[in-house]
Amino acid sequence: MSGITVTTNETATPSAPRKRKRPNQNTYPIAWSEVKEIDPHGRTREVIVIEDTPPPTPHSPTTSIRSAVFNTSSSYIPPIRTRAQAAAAAVNTASMSAAAPPTRKRKREQQEDGEVTGSHVKRAYVPNATAPTSFPSGSAATAPTDEAAKTPGSSQASTKAPSCDDKEGHYIVAVDDVIYDRYRTVRLLGQGTFGKVVEAVDTHTGRSVAVKIIRAIPKYRDASKIEVRVLNKLKERDPLNKHNCIHLLDWFDHRNHICLVSELLGICVYDFLKDNDFQPFSRRHIHAFAKQLLDSVAFLHDLRLVHTDLKPENILLVDSTYTNAPLSPYQKGSRNGPPKTKRILRSTAIRLIDFGSATFEDEYHSTVVSTRHYRAPEIILGLGWSYPCDAFSLGCILVEFFTGVALFQTHDNLEHLAMMENVMGKLPERFARAGAKSKPEFFKEGAKLDWPKAKATRQSKKDVRATKSLAEIIPPIHGDPSSRAFLDLVKQLLTFDPAQRITVRDALSHPYFTLHEPLDP
Repeated sequence: MSGITVTTNETATPSAPRKRKRPNQNTYPIAWSEVKEIDPHGRTREVIVIEDTPPPTPHSPTTSIRSAVFNTSSSYIPPIRTRAQAAAAAVNTASMSAAAPPTRKRKREQQEDGEVTGSHVKRAYVPNATAPTSFPSGSAATAPTDEAAKTPGSSQASTKAPSCDDKEGHYIVAVDDVIYDRYRTVRLLGQGTFGKVVEAVDTHTGRSVAVKIIRAIPKYRDASKIEVRVLNKLKERDPLNKHNCIHLLDWFDHRNHICLVSELLGICVYDFLKDNDFQPFSRRHIHAFAKQLLDSVAFLHDLRLVHTDLKPENILLVDSTYTNAPLSPYQKGSRNGPPKTKRILRSTAIRLIDFGSATFEDEYHSTVVSTRHYRAPEIILGLGWSYPCDAFSLGCILVEFFTGVALFQTHDNLEHLAMMENVMGKLPERFARAGAKSKPEFFKEGAKLDWPKAKATRQSKKDVRATKSLAEIIPPIHGDPSSRAFLDLVKQLLTFDPAQRITVRDALSHPYFTLHEPLDP
């Protein structure tokens, strides 16, 4: 088999800028065929045999002249190539006539803990953050389904299906892509480190569903299988979904992507806060949210499960429709600005989601769990964790519902602990001594928190000083006893020592839930 040259469309002028051009119509066709041969070790392999083409005319205006291919006398000199290189060149040239449009760049994912900007916290999406509602059609995701690719004798079975993944292992989603021969995609709902969530229509039932498509990376696949196990357990123990945890409708492995199908819900609570200009929820709505969340988590704890990643992003609204109401005078801000309104939810029904990090009490506990802003002090101090870490996260969430912004806006462990002392009071002595043994770098003599360190920045010191106590954050309202009860409940959830922290089950019996619903200001 002899070598081959492939004509190109490059200009001979070295100073001309490089531009993408359409393939030249005057290039010579390439003839090739597939054959089988036996290598020196006696193994059979398939190879592509490419036939020689006649040399291009040296004076042809459509042919670029390269010294590596033609000498000065214009005689044809076959380039030295391996068989693999020749095969690749043939395939690439053959595909030029149907060149695909350039791929769109994808934004890099945000860091796990996010970053603080101004008075708000920007966090990574997990898993139902607002995202573009449309995406390009005709992507590689429209390749043959698993079943079609395995069907003997089909034309699809004889060719390798194109990749349906991007370079980071995310499934490439396209409009009207049919997943697993059943779920037709409608739009992208969101994307996170775990994968993507899409809205789809179940072609068997006509029902709209959400499909969580896990990245084709071993650690995410393994975590998703744990989540499937947990979700099946929840559905088995609560078939009527009285405890408001997401229900798994179906799951399967589609082209190396674990897919979880669930009911289609509204946006997450964090997105609603963000779209509402981080204005807090009404006291009546906080009361309703608190009761549902405590009940959901108590149900998990009864099953000996710790969620470990409670946060507003993992709480979905069943119905995210709302009405607009004018702000009270003290909330309007600029006197000369246009009148502002506040979004009021029509329904406070919610669902707890994302059980990818949920852990059974008697199984392995990783050292660090929870998203930074909702992480309990015992986790920061490396003292181990259990059910109480969920209670602490719920306390942080309830304060965020009340103020509109995260309680602890930090990314440094020592700074985080210093903020906790400002909010919750000094570390109890017994708990501080245990922390000093585990993390001596955070303490000084006498088991006192070593803050501020000499290397602490001015901004860091300023942020800690600006952190208010719970009594300042949740001031009592005259004539509304539930406001004092709410403060007491949050204090008990945000207790330093997990052994002294109120359990989620006991929190459901707190006077906050036995009094009349709180009044709105």
